[in-house]
Amino acid sequence: MTLKSLELFAGAGGLALGVSLAGFESKAVIEWDKWACYTIRENQILRQNPLVAGWPVYELDVRSFDFSKINGEVDLITGGPPCQPFSLGGKHQAALDRRDMFPAAIEAVRKTRPKAFLMENVKGLTRATFANYLQYILLQLSFPELTIGHKETWLEHLARLEREKTSGRCSAPHYDVVCRVINAADYGIPQRRERVFIVGFRHDLKVRWSFPESTHSFEALLYQQWISGEYWERHKIKPSERPTPDFRTRRKILNLRDNFILLTEKPWATVRDALSDLPDPRNKAASARYNNHVFQPGARSYVGHTGSPLDLPAKTLKAGDHGVPGGENMLVTPSGETRYFTVRESARLQTFPDTYVLHGSWTEAMRQLGNAVPVLLARRLAASVAEKLMQAEINRLANQAKRAA
Repeated sequence: MTLKSLELFAGAGGLALGVSLAGFESKAVIEWDKWACYTIRENQILRQNPLVAGWPVYELDVRSFDFSKINGEVDLITGGPPCQPFSLGGKHQAALDRRDMFPAAIEAVRKTRPKAFLMENVKGLTRATFANYLQYILLQLSFPELTIGHKETWLEHLARLEREKTSGRCSAPHYDVVCRVINAADYGIPQRRERVFIVGFRHDLKVRWSFPESTHSFEALLYQQWISGEYWERHKIKPSERPTPDFRTRRKILNLRDNFILLTEKPWATVRDALSDLPDPRNKAASARYNNHVFQPGARSYVGHTGSPLDLPAKTLKAGDHGVPGGENMLVTPSGETRYFTVRESARLQTFPDTYVLHGSWTEAMRQLGNAVPVLLARRLAASVAEKLMQAEINRLANQAKRAA
């Protein structure tokens, strides 16, 4: 059985790569931004990443896509609708923002009736300001057939969807939807990146699903750094070269030591873990062996933009509304020196393979990476969805065989 996927708002391909790694075959990869499409096509031309070779790339607005091009049933729709309407740096207009693409994502679900969907967005979507609109999104995804009326406001539509939800008698195809804020660091990504994920399964499949349990923790990292010392030994860091933990961190270390807390998770992956084998980008000869590993001058720290320390997961990489927000995409060495992450280093923090090339200038490539879903987090979630879809198909065939017997 080959599972088929449809990628909306694909960007540079982070979510689509993870879905492909989970075993899905892409029927369409849709993205309107020309630079992101250039990135995907360049990787197809270079043929260094077999996963992208067969992607059918459509450079257009999702709202203009002809879904009749998708032959047969779609198993999974994925996408990260543009986040500016909900981000901390945005204008916070939600449904009134013309850039809100959740209606287009919901329309795609209605037209293709996939077995499941996986959507991603910024944590800001969960703020109290957007509480009603988030509920509206979730209910529309639950009942995509119940579209908004010609003269109906979104709040009136929300009320109608609420009545349908509580009635318990919906006969149209509908979805069982769950939503959670996930920190990528808790799944081994070397970045503290909190994002909202919305997952739904078609109700007739009778799937029981929950988000995968986290596998990594800050406490496990603290233990390896400051109690067992394994972290420093692995990186060959002498005691005199190790940073001094701040007051809050020291309290957590003492709590771990004094209470003999049993840790079953792996440690958070740090910037040092992710980048230790990459040469300093100021060494041009050594850096030339790596794609996109070029030094970017001009880094400086300022209030609210102090960069990422080596021995923690990176701060959230950001794209910014008007270019890259400097200090957020910056490395701070133990000596206090600062410099920008190279594109290759940022791709590592987003778990893209080293063979994956980012097209465009440093600012443009960083924008693509700041908007991306970490590849290995996408794979983890998509693999969990794939497991349930495969089991649902096995159950369907078994029931079919029973009825035929």
